[in-house]
Amino acid sequence: MTFSFKRVSAILFKDWKDLLKNSYMLFTLGFPLIFAVMIGEMELDGPFVTFPINFALVISGCFVQAAMVAEEKEKNTLRGLLLSPASTIEILVGKSALSAIITIVVIVASVFLSGYQPPSILIFSLTVFLCLLIYITIGTLLGLLSRTVMETTIIGMPILMIFGTGLLLKDLVSNEFFSKMIDFLPNAQFDLILIELSKNSEFIDVINNLLILTVWLIVMLILTFYIYGKRRFDK
Repeated sequence: MTFSFKRVSAILFKDWKDLLKNSYMLFTLGFPLIFAVMIGEMELDGPFVTFPINFALVISGCFVQAAMVAEEKEKNTLRGLLLSPASTIEILVGKSALSAIITIVVIVASVFLSGYQPPSILIFSLTVFLCLLIYITIGTLLGLLSRTVMETTIIGMPILMIFGTGLLLKDLVSNEFFSKMIDFLPNAQFDLILIELSKNSEFIDVINNLLILTVWLIVMLILTFYIYGKRRFDK
């Protein structure tokens, strides 16, 4: 079966109409922008500057994606989609496209409102792209594991706390082992890359961080495809 942009666009358009009717998700998308305005007004620096971007990735990329997938399950429309002629790739791309577009818009707005100036547009964009794919994949996984939209909020709260704070979380952790574990999280890697770039470092200086993000993406994709397969054939 060949990849069909028509089927993908149909899924995307359906999700767009559903999103416009969901005031809860629309309201949630405003949180990163509020933090961006606050940081811009206070002229903070360090990890605080990248917090709205990390937060946008978690809220828009992860939570909105999880809520949309869970909503399909709650309305009992996901099984019909899974058993439709659309391929696995078409469904996952279609269900992820709207979250990706919204997240990019929120990130651009957060960068503008906070006054943050990326040290290297190319590496910054590549890092955001990898993190975006990771968080959307995590969101899809959460949506598949949740039975209702409300359940995604409960399950996703630890994700919000751990993945949304980046290196700021290290200040609250005194245990050295957990502190090192935090460094391997996608949001911490994102912050570490931007810190290196602020020192006029080059691509070779952050390649290990980008490889860690790539490993995260591969692992999450494998888990998501596995859970998707189970949900497709479970009775």
